Amino acid sequence: MPVYEYIARDKDGTRIEGTLEAASTEAARQRLRDSRIFPVDCREAAGGPREAPHRKTPSFGRPVSAGELSVTTRHLATLLAAGMPLVQALNVLEAQTENQSLQDVLSQIRRNVVEGGSLSGSLSQFPRIFSPFYVSMVRAGEASGTVPVVLEQLADHGEKQQEFSRKIRAALAYPVLMFLFGTLILFFLITSVIPGITDVFDDMHQSLPAVTSLLISFSSLLRRTWWLILIGAAAAVMACRFAVTRTEGGRRLWNQALLQAPFFGRMNRKMAVARFASTLGTLVQHGVPLLTALEISRHITRNLLIAEAIELAGRDIKEGQGVAPALSRSGLFPRMATEMIAIGEQSGKLEEMLYRISDSYEKETASAIAFFMSLLEPVMILIMGLLVGFVVISVLLPIFEMNQLVK
Repeated sequence: MPVYEYIARDKDGTRIEGTLEAASTEAARQRLRDSRIFPVDCREAAGGPREAPHRKTPSFGRPVSAGELSVTTRHLATLLAAGMPLVQALNVLEAQTENQSLQDVLSQIRRNVVEGGSLSGSLSQFPRIFSPFYVSMVRAGEASGTVPVVLEQLADHGEKQQEFSRKIRAALAYPVLMFLFGTLILFFLITSVIPGITDVFDDMHQSLPAVTSLLISFSSLLRRTWWLILIGAAAAVMACRFAVTRTEGGRRLWNQALLQAPFFGRMNRKMAVARFASTLGTLVQHGVPLLTALEISRHITRNLLIAEAIELAGRDIKEGQGVAPALSRSGLFPRMATEMIAIGEQSGKLEEMLYRISDSYEKETASAIAFFMSLLEPVMILIMGLLVGFVVISVLLPIFEMNQLVK
């Protein structure tokens, strides 16, 4: 049986070196784990090639949602604050989670930590789940010895963002449902009801009003080509999505349109600035260098133009300019935000001012969305009423004319 040399650590973190016999490298590692010794390196004593650390591929379960990540982060913060060792805390979380994908990720993170890796380094191996902001915060917590506090704030930050997104989705739910049901009702009327009435008019050989002829022509066109319309609409949506997500020019045009659209432009800009200010304030508060914090925060804005403005501001700051002048140079940041940042720089309370900017703009955006929704609902009802009224009038006009002829 082959002999393996190993380097491991016991439960107290003490380095241990030795040899043992096993059928394979994995069997040797398992024997060490069964002995409550955690392997860092294990290879054949004959000098065979060193194996790469074992990594379990995550299973193809459902994706890890932002809500699950926030809950897991808060649980980990609670366990660590209670004095539980990191490896044991990760083991508890792995056993508790019901999401198989998250369970696999926690298992790999625990294994990396057991083999000597840092928590932030282990998290960085899963960028689809743990953002650069998340990893940088944990790294700052490791450097300052405040990992539980940082994790608690990460959970608060994630829950705050989710609550904001929930408010937007809740506000949009009613108008979207109204639009969908209204569209289905109109489609049914035009494709199923109107053709039956059209046959009656044809049998009477009477000239029809212009609006009725228009409705009948549209009904006939829609019945013959509705599938072509659906295919064309789907193709247009896919083409636009491809242009926005895969091409630089399309992404730039879309982001520019988001910032310049009437009403929505100001709202999108404030939302992006709120995310940026909240992220930058949190990073700066926990000791992340300003330039590094800017680099991380610019990806949180979700707008290419604002991200480029932050990148240029970082270069200006590196050359000695203040944060406020560097950000105001692009003209994309509201004046109130840059003035508050300038006050924060002068008073030494930059992170506090950034938090105030974030709270202020989030409240303004929520109020603007509520106001827009209060207007959108009656407007949609009016539009649907006008469309249904057009159909009804188009059907009734020939009937009225026939009544006049009978008289």
